[in-house]
Amino acid sequence: MRMPALLIAAATALALAAPAHAKTIPVAAGDGAQVRLQEALILAEPGDVVELGAGRFVLTDGLSLDVKGVTVRGQGMDATVLDFSGQKGSGEGLLVTSDEVTLRDFAVENTKGDGIKSKGADNIVYYRVRVTWTGGAKTTNGAYGIYPVSSTGVLVDGCKVSGASDAGIYVGQSKAITVRYNFVENNVAGIEIENSRDALVTDNFVTRNTGGILVFDLPNLPVMGGGNTIIKNNTVFGNDTPNFAPKGNIVAGVPRGTGIMVMANEGVWITQNRMADNPTAHVLIVAYPQPFTDKTYNPLPRSVVIEENSYVGGGGEPQMPGGAQLVQMLGGRLPPVVWDGVGPNQPIVPEGMSFLSLGLPGQGVGMAEARPVMIDEPRPGAMVAPGRFGAPAALDARARP
Repeated sequence: MRMPALLIAAATALALAAPAHAKTIPVAAGDGAQVRLQEALILAEPGDVVELGAGRFVLTDGLSLDVKGVTVRGQGMDATVLDFSGQKGSGEGLLVTSDEVTLRDFAVENTKGDGIKSKGADNIVYYRVRVTWTGGAKTTNGAYGIYPVSSTGVLVDGCKVSGASDAGIYVGQSKAITVRYNFVENNVAGIEIENSRDALVTDNFVTRNTGGILVFDLPNLPVMGGGNTIIKNNTVFGNDTPNFAPKGNIVAGVPRGTGIMVMANEGVWITQNRMADNPTAHVLIVAYPQPFTDKTYNPLPRSVVIEENSYVGGGGEPQMPGGAQLVQMLGGRLPPVVWDGVGPNQPIVPEGMSFLSLGLPGQGVGMAEARPVMIDEPRPGAMVAPGRFGAPAALDARARP
């Protein structure tokens, strides 16, 4: 029986698209792991799988991958461990600078710098990867656990990160982003989306961080104008770890006990999240507080929509100047939503919901000038503009084959 012409054409197209000699490169733990693993990452070709065996890979230097379309796959986030406790340099554990890479089913521990960083790596997938600093919350820990930056197409799915002195999962200066089904605890920031657009942060469990989920836009970066972000269906619970970021870092100013924080971003939709026992505030909406010189930068949050969330406890120990007086004034705790009051763009909340405005008279003004007031009749505002949220659907197949 002859194959129909359409099937022949489809088969030919698939054959041309697939790597001609895709192979699996096994790398076992044990003596010489540093050299053998880095050699495998250098020699891999598009479509290859670098297969990490079970066990602990004792490494003394960072690793790098600059080949498109490679998968690095272990035997599970608790079975395959890349141990950088003896790392001599101060860089990241693994640096990826190529597109279409999939990182899955292994762990990275105790790097001197960031855990895993991907830069300019489009359509990258992190799936079931664990990054941790086993000594707990220390200023000397690496800044970021999982750190994709300057990318289009990012999927971080089913990962576990703890101990980062800046952010456990940080996506910066990127677009088309999905961060889902992750467990982040005991970081300064659990999840941070910074100077990025079209992000979906959903179904994550975020606990015991200083701040749970941050959406920031900062000045003087190569990519600015962050916005169009959905924070949906996350559990943001008991984020009460004291801030251990190094002094001078922007997250060093995040108050202990913040659930979700939006700073100087546009078009953020916070919906269907479960928030409990975040001591400062469940949701904190603020302007960028520092001086800046970039005339194109807008330091104010705009079009922040907060709806259909559940709130339990929280707000009883706000870690901000004058917090104790605010609690006393409001009868024991702050309301779920706190806005700094800067500018005309107050948050958009459901009808009948009150929130606290700190009444700051301008950007960069300290709490000594605050004139707090409850907003009982919120003004209507513009909703989040329709847009494409999240990573391309094609990345799902690489995460969950």
